[in-house]
Amino acid sequence: MKSNPGMTVFIPVYNEEDLLVKNTLNLLKCMDKLDMPYEVILGSNGSVDDTVNLARKLSKRYDPVRFFHVKFKGVGRAFKEGIRMAAYERIVTVDMDLSITLDFISEACRLLDYSDIVIGSKITGKQQRSWIRIAASNIFISLAGHLLHINYHDYSIAAKGYRKGLLEKYLDYIDDHTFYVVEIVHRASRDGYRILEVPVNCMDMRESRFNLVHEGVYKFGHLFRLWLKTRKFKI
Repeated sequence: MKSNPGMTVFIPVYNEEDLLVKNTLNLLKCMDKLDMPYEVILGSNGSVDDTVNLARKLSKRYDPVRFFHVKFKGVGRAFKEGIRMAAYERIVTVDMDLSITLDFISEACRLLDYSDIVIGSKITGKQQRSWIRIAASNIFISLAGHLLHINYHDYSIAAKGYRKGLLEKYLDYIDDHTFYVVEIVHRASRDGYRILEVPVNCMDMRESRFNLVHEGVYKFGHLFRLWLKTRKFKI
């Protein structure tokens, strides 16, 4: 199952002018220590601050950095474009705030030689986040496990590793927003792909980039819709 030795790190960005340069440079230093070919893809989705200008400059100055901008906000929309652009079979996603400890990247890269998806789990690791975000996540994860019979502990965007071939197979099921991790994990589990889960440490106390009420309605609504689809499929 081993593939070419390189790795793509994909970061969706939305109005990240304050963090973009500093954290991209920190990530490049981390990646250089791994002694392997790599690329960092910055995917702006709907950014209206100086993110686009700064990311474009980074891509011109540093060879491993690639950049694209899509006009409308939507992390799933950016993720699909990142998949298409990725030069390597192993793809790891992180957030621009680098709230997950970066040793997950090398661990996911190693595990993707023997698996199709690597889930970095804050619940089985350590997390410092607001109580309301932790509570909402726990309810969602529990409900997803009950309805879809996928017993993993983290369906957030960051700290996930995928093989590109698997993502290309499910490309049509990746929605434009944030539910796509659940959809991919559900389908991959159903189809017998190998999914590994590892604990990660997360410190994320900044304000959410999403409206939590809207995000909750969206994600729980999509979860019930996917559950209804699975019931029809069984019938």
